[in-house]
Amino acid sequence: MGEAMSWLQAIVLGAVQGLTEFLPISSSGHLRIVSEIFFGDDAGASFTAVTQLGTEAAVLIYFARDIGRIIAGWFRGLFHPEHRSDLDYRMGWYVIIGTIPVGVLGFLFKDQIRTGARNLWLIATMLIVFALVIAAAEYYGRKVRPVEDLRAKDGIIMGSAQALALIPGVSRSGGTISAGLFLGLTREAAARYSFLLAIPAVVASGLFSLPDAFEPAGEGLNASGPQLLVATAIAFAIGYASIAWLLRFVVDHSMYWFVGYRIILGVIVLSLLATGVVSAT
Repeated sequence: MGEAMSWLQAIVLGAVQGLTEFLPISSSGHLRIVSEIFFGDDAGASFTAVTQLGTEAAVLIYFARDIGRIIAGWFRGLFHPEHRSDLDYRMGWYVIIGTIPVGVLGFLFKDQIRTGARNLWLIATMLIVFALVIAAAEYYGRKVRPVEDLRAKDGIIMGSAQALALIPGVSRSGGTISAGLFLGLTREAAARYSFLLAIPAVVASGLFSLPDAFEPAGEGLNASGPQLLVATAIAFAIGYASIAWLLRFVVDHSMYWFVGYRIILGVIVLSLLATGVVSAT
């Protein structure tokens, strides 16, 4: 049976989740790295998935008006064909379509995601490799298409990119925003769709992982119910602030800031692994 998680660990990891969920730097990768380097063990995929419910609650509240309008527009378009060209109706379908790849792959590879994919060699490598993808998207993306110009093809491509985030170290927002930039979307348009697209997948993943989170794990840190609740609440509060900050940041700043951070962190983790300071599993 794994070691019991302390309150300090729960608070720190909840804060890490809130800080990193919406930035293109991989929240699951950061939780794995922080829990290993500072606490000597893995918080586990279930802890990650459950605390993500806090950050997704932040998305639901921050975009409550948008979400309500999209849902209303989607139902209106279902029954009234003249409204099917409306952005809200189309956005409803784009979120549904974009969620399919991560749902299918997450179900098929759920065991690998919870085990082998959490290897720190893989996470550190993906931090660096995907930093180069983000840099290429920033460099080659035209960044001229507003959110009103979204099409079904964009939803499929960005949804497929979101599925890459099943690998810790890639980043859900990093994958979808990069795909959006390659498609010519503005940073703000890509980020907004990225947040909306994440809601169904992350909420489903968190709810699916709730039973496992309360079961004692064979290895890793075991969080109690109250610790999970507090960590999720902290992730919510910090995550809400992170959304507002990122949407303002991407208007006037490039993604290269995150590229540099990812590469530096990846190199540090690879160095710690190579010298035996931390364990990969």
